[in-house]
Amino acid sequence: MSKRFYVTTAIDYVNGEPHLGHAYEKVITDVMARAHQSLGEEVFYLTGLDEHGQKVQQAAESAGLPPQTYCDGLAETWRDLTTKLGLSNNDFVRTSSERHKKAVSAILNRLNDEGHFYKDSYQGYYSTKEETFLTEKDKGPDGQFDAMYGEVTELIEENYYFKLGKHQQWLIDYIESNPSFVYPDYRRNEVLGFLKNNTLEDLCITRPKSRLEWGIPLPFDPDFVTYVWFDALVNYASIPAALGDPALGKLRASSDETSNELSLWPADVHVIGKDILKFHAVYWPIMLKAMDLPLPKQICVHGWWQKDGEKMSKSTGNVVDPIGVIDEWGLDAFRFYLVRELGIGPDGNWTDQGFEARYSAELANGLGNLVNRSLSMLNRYRDGKLPKPSRELADEVEASVARVKEQLSKHELQAALQSIWALIARANQYIDQTAPFKLAKQPEQAARLDEILYTMVETTRILAILLWPTLPTTADKIFDQLNLSASPDRLADAAWGGLAEGHQVGKPVPLFPRRDKK
Repeated sequence: MSKRFYVTTAIDYVNGEPHLGHAYEKVITDVMARAHQSLGEEVFYLTGLDEHGQKVQQAAESAGLPPQTYCDGLAETWRDLTTKLGLSNNDFVRTSSERHKKAVSAILNRLNDEGHFYKDSYQGYYSTKEETFLTEKDKGPDGQFDAMYGEVTELIEENYYFKLGKHQQWLIDYIESNPSFVYPDYRRNEVLGFLKNNTLEDLCITRPKSRLEWGIPLPFDPDFVTYVWFDALVNYASIPAALGDPALGKLRASSDETSNELSLWPADVHVIGKDILKFHAVYWPIMLKAMDLPLPKQICVHGWWQKDGEKMSKSTGNVVDPIGVIDEWGLDAFRFYLVRELGIGPDGNWTDQGFEARYSAELANGLGNLVNRSLSMLNRYRDGKLPKPSRELADEVEASVARVKEQLSKHELQAALQSIWALIARANQYIDQTAPFKLAKQPEQAARLDEILYTMVETTRILAILLWPTLPTTADKIFDQLNLSASPDRLADAAWGGLAEGHQVGKPVPLFPRRDKK
């Protein structure tokens, strides 16, 4: 049984509506998943929802609903988003599901039996909004807590704690000896800076049931529920465990039986936002170390989106609605802008003018125009039938294919699109330079025209394959117009000469209709 390429998004907190940041993370993860599929690997893509915690309990109470009913209603909105974004995810985790709760309970029992937890009393500050304890060090120069923490209250309570501190030097050594573990490099340096300049405090892993009921009960003490972050991080392993991953047998209760056997662990990539880096690059590796499980191969950290150079805010109306953009411009136009505009790592800036400019110049006038011209001329001059193969642009195209394959394998998604569009520009330039529309008027140039027509259409076929990870709907449409029954989902098929002499193509249909400026 071979291990699949296993990629995950962070799980979204159910108490809210999907926004551009959620959509971006899911789309870039989907491009990674599809890229590895197109490279010939078996892939498993996991996304889903984080449903426990005090914020959800309070929101459910305000709505007059039991927490589970409240979450069930919101979960449909988030599931719909995966469909709207055209995601290829294989599973959708909900932390309120029995399969997840069983794994969390098994982990808690195991770690408790092995002495990783202790009970202690805490006196200090607590932020309900961030569901975290705070200390004096978290106050600003004015002696106040940042507004991001919302209302902060003082409390005294007993809880269980996970011994993080004893693993601090091990984690520093691990990150230094595995430079690709946190990507990009400056996020890795951020984690190392935190670990080397702070004493790692033990992690509070429970909340008293008297204060919070909506959580996974602590299996060895019914007066407590599990801290939402300890619960949430386990999702990456709980689903493979539930699906029978032999590497994760210790996450299943002894009574659990599974007829499946799916080899996923360790995860190849966890894709997360920069705001939750500490949880994934500090807490999660130590949890896995304590469980004696392999660590994920990479934590890939993306930035945030702004709108017109400012932080997005519903109160000012300065937001981007992913659903609205997709409904107006189409799914692939939305996916294209996200990946083309922002590389993985830095923050990005969405502007409506920038979106419209890329749509017009790169999608409609670049890609759409190339496909339309190529098929229109083949239909006009040769009744849609391919002449004998020519290798005129073969070397250039094959060099581009090799470059894109390497970039996709390294998750350089923006760079891969730049390479693809350089090839699109070259193909359009080739048409302008060779002027097949002039040669068509000269019967003695028939053989030369054949070479050009084959080159144009074969380049179009290969472009569809290169585009499939990012623009799957568009790639499928190009194959439909080429009258090809196969799927463009295999990069191995991007070898020159795939179209045979005499193949009959279909009629061109605009891929990205030009839009009138408002």
